[in-house]
Amino acid sequence: MSWAEQYMAKVTTLAEAVSVVKSGDRIFLSGNAATPELLTNALALRKDELSDVEVVHLLLLGDDPLSKPGMETHFRHNSVFVGPADRAAVMQGTGDYIPVHLSRIPGFFSDGYLPLDVAFVHLSPPDEHGFLSLGVECGAAKAAVENAKIVIAQVNDKMPRTLGDVFIHISRIHKIVECSESLKTLPGNHEFTDVEKKIGTLIAELVEDNATLQLGIGGIPDAVLAQLSGKRNLGIHTEMVSDGVVKAIERGIVTNQKKTLHPGKVIATFVLGSSALYEYVDNNPYFELHPCDYTNNPWVISRNDKMVAINSAIEVDITGQVCSDSIGTAIYSGFGGQVDFIRGAAASRGGKPIIALPSTAKNGTISRIVPTLALGAGVVTSRADVHYVVTEFGVALLHGKNLRQRAEALVAIAHPQFQEELSDAVHEQFKMRQHCV
Repeated sequence: MSWAEQYMAKVTTLAEAVSVVKSGDRIFLSGNAATPELLTNALALRKDELSDVEVVHLLLLGDDPLSKPGMETHFRHNSVFVGPADRAAVMQGTGDYIPVHLSRIPGFFSDGYLPLDVAFVHLSPPDEHGFLSLGVECGAAKAAVENAKIVIAQVNDKMPRTLGDVFIHISRIHKIVECSESLKTLPGNHEFTDVEKKIGTLIAELVEDNATLQLGIGGIPDAVLAQLSGKRNLGIHTEMVSDGVVKAIERGIVTNQKKTLHPGKVIATFVLGSSALYEYVDNNPYFELHPCDYTNNPWVISRNDKMVAINSAIEVDITGQVCSDSIGTAIYSGFGGQVDFIRGAAASRGGKPIIALPSTAKNGTISRIVPTLALGAGVVTSRADVHYVVTEFGVALLHGKNLRQRAEALVAIAHPQFQEELSDAVHEQFKMRQHCV
C-alpha cells in the first residue's frame, strides 16, 4: 500500500485505539504541550477493565485522569519528571518517581531498562512522504516510538510541524486518532518580579558576546533575556524554547551565527509557550528539535564555546550542594537536564554553569541558602559541579574554592536578614568566623 493508504487504514476511534492496552502493560505518554489528553481520557474510561498499568512519562500538562482518586489499582505513574498532574500521587505513594538525568531517559527504552508495550504520542499530520512530526515535544518520545511494541498516535492538525530529528513514518504507527485540538499554552508575557529582574541583570553581566545559552521557563530566564540588550550574536542550545527566545531573536540579540555547533540554528528538545510561539516554529528551519539524549548529552553541549547554562534550585547549602527536585523528602519535580547542562557548560571553552535562585522563599520567611539541606532533600547537582550561584544579592563563584571559602561566598549573597545565623553556622562547622558577613 502507499503511505496514504496505510494512514487511512490505521485511522480509528478513540475507544478502538486505547483497546490495545492490557492489564500489566507499561505505556509511555508524550508530555508537555504534546500530552495526548484525548487518549488518556479514553483510557481512563476503561479503568474497570484494567489493573496494574504502569504509566511512564516526563512532565504532563493539563488534568490527568489516570491519577485521580479511585484509579490506584488500575494505573500507576512511574514518572521520570514529576509535575502538577502527578505530584499528589507521588507524594501520597500512589505513584513513583525515577531520579534520572534527562539525557539518559531514551536509554531506558532502547537499552531494556523499561521495555514499553504501548506508546501514546501526539503528532502533526503526515507530509507528502508519509512522515509525521513529533511537533512540540521530541524529548524521549522518539525513543519510545522506536522501541514500543505498539504505537498509538493522536494526530492533530493544530500540532506544529517542527523540524530536526523528529520524524516518524506512518509504517511505525499502529493506530491513529485524528483531532483538531488547540495545544496547551503557558503565558508568553510573564511579568517578572524585582527580585527576578535583579537576578537577571547579574546573570546578563556574565553573558559574553557570541555565547550560547540554555534557559528554561519562568521569571528568571525571562528576566535574563530581557536584560541582554547590547549583547551580540548569542546562540541557543537548550531543552526548551519559550516565547522569550523568540523575542530575543526578533530583537537581534540571538542570531546563532557564532555558535561552534549547529551555527544558524536554535537547538532544543521541546517547545512550550503561547499559541504564537507554536505558529512561529511551525515548519521553521531556524529551529531544530532533537531527542534529549542528543540535546542534553554533556559532550554535545560542551562543543558550544562559551556555553552558559542557567538552572534553578529549591535550596543550596553553604558547601554548594544543590537540591532542585524535592522539598525535604517530598518529590516536587525531577533531575531534568540540570546536571547535563551544568557539566556540559563546565567542559565548554569559556563556559559558565550557573545556579540561580531567589535568596528566600515563603514571602521572605525562609532562606534558600541553608546551613544543611532539609532532612531527606536530594542532591541533584553536587558541590563539585557547582561554579556560579546567583541570587538578587550577588554572584558567588565557588569553583576552585575550599569548603570554608564557598560558605563565606554563599553567606555574602544570602538575604541580609539571614546572614548572621548563616555566619554562626559557618563558624560552628568550620570553627572560624573571620571573613564571614
